[in-house]
Amino acid sequence: MKTILLIEDNEALRENTAEILELAGYAVVTAENGKVGVEQALATRPDLVICDIMMPVLDGYGVLHIFNQNPQLAGVPFIFLTAKTERTDLRRGMELGADDYLTKPFDETELLSAITSRLNRFQHLKSDYNLQAEGLTEFLNDAKTVGNLESLSADRRVHTVRRKQDIYVEGDEPIRLYFLKAGRVKTVKTTSAGKELITGLYNPGEFFGYLSLLTQTPYDDSAVALDDAELVYIPKHDFLQLLTRNAEVGQQFIRLLAGRVSEREQQLLDMAYNSIRRRVADTLLRLHEDNPNTLIQLSRDDMAAMVGTATESLIRTLSEFRQSGYVDLTPQGIRVVQPEKLRAANW
Repeated sequence: MKTILLIEDNEALRENTAEILELAGYAVVTAENGKVGVEQALATRPDLVICDIMMPVLDGYGVLHIFNQNPQLAGVPFIFLTAKTERTDLRRGMELGADDYLTKPFDETELLSAITSRLNRFQHLKSDYNLQAEGLTEFLNDAKTVGNLESLSADRRVHTVRRKQDIYVEGDEPIRLYFLKAGRVKTVKTTSAGKELITGLYNPGEFFGYLSLLTQTPYDDSAVALDDAELVYIPKHDFLQLLTRNAEVGQQFIRLLAGRVSEREQQLLDMAYNSIRRRVADTLLRLHEDNPNTLIQLSRDDMAAMVGTATESLIRTLSEFRQSGYVDLTPQGIRVVQPEKLRAANW
């Protein structure tokens, strides 16, 4: 049974509306002002909120602001009740993230229809999406439905980028998010001495270029296609709208992206404190786990740039690993043959 929190200072309207909702099969929690409503929501998270705007103690705008700021309450569908129909009031509520409005007086059908519509929207998002298959399209379709994002899927044309072609360059202003549909892409940072460090290696089903969009700053690295690649472009406006228009959608998208941020931070820590052997081993293991049944096909220069060492040092370390039986080296690539021993080795 879905629980609805009804916040309304008019006692008669509050009781009548609660009765309608209970007859429709909802569990109803009522509050006479915004402060009490927030306290009840924190005690038991509702599935949907119906909230008057003009109330004593804490008005509806204040209630919605608290919901948006509190991780426990963010993403709860929110419907405003208002006797005011000025466009400025409607716009302010929508900018804060309200999902719908009901103008007093409203009838039973209008009320129940609005509730059903909001609850159904929020049932679309799943806990995970298989982005290596058709998960991007599925996620964007669900996000569009949940967040009412009309322009999100306006252009999903696949763009082909040739091997070694720049996708964006360090210092460029970010204008879009990139989704890799086929091929591989590396992101590279160049030091003042001209040395390259690979900051990320992306495979089909992954997003990249999002950190600069989130921080609103120019790219601090460059993206280059390692193979002939197929990309889907998501415009900056749509990406930011995706994150901010609806908390449920934003949280899901951030979960999809957070793993890559953690990986980059771990890479920097490893480069600062681990030996060359340990760094090479960890890089090989990470690449092996991404595609356990395929050869690691990277040039020695690119792998050295991932590890943060000279190419000559990488070649010597790979030779040691081969002699120890951890890896096979072939003209086509590198195969990790004893991942557990490589992981357990103490250098």
